[in-house]
Amino acid sequence: MRLLARIGGLGVVVAVLTAVSALHLGLIAFNNLTDFGTNQAFVHHVLAMDTTFRSPNLMWRAITSPGLADAAYIAIIAWEVLTALVLFAAVGAWLGGRPRARQLSTLGWLMMALLFGLGFLVIGGEWFAMWQSQEWNGLQPALQNFLLAAVGLVLAQLRPAKAS
Repeated sequence: MRLLARIGGLGVVVAVLTAVSALHLGLIAFNNLTDFGTNQAFVHHVLAMDTTFRSPNLMWRAITSPGLADAAYIAIIAWEVLTALVLFAAVGAWLGGRPRARQLSTLGWLMMALLFGLGFLVIGGEWFAMWQSQEWNGLQPALQNFLLAAVGLVLAQLRPAKAS
């Protein structure tokens, strides 16, 4: 019975969700590195705003420089790699029973929330009007990833119930 309580306990739940998130972010980064051109085109189109409604009131925001778009894409990949590494370090800390495990999970999910919430939902979705594009709209996957991070952050901040 004690083993079942531990398996269903908050620490195990957070550890497993951390592992899922680490693997997920690791695969995202791996795919962006090994299939660089696919999402490179995505970033270029979003920043150029070339498939939006092209309102003159918004188009001044467009970034059409390939060099700047590539720099933004490389920064995104670097952030993904760093986030995945933090989350994998958190998994190691959970497995090793180290007290910093919860803090590392929190940091990783905060980094993930910043990438997908601030980066893709706010900046990409609203500032660069990605929501207007029929072809280059990544809001749904961004929201899914943001929500995964948000759930992780909430769970990581909960404290286990006292044993009775």
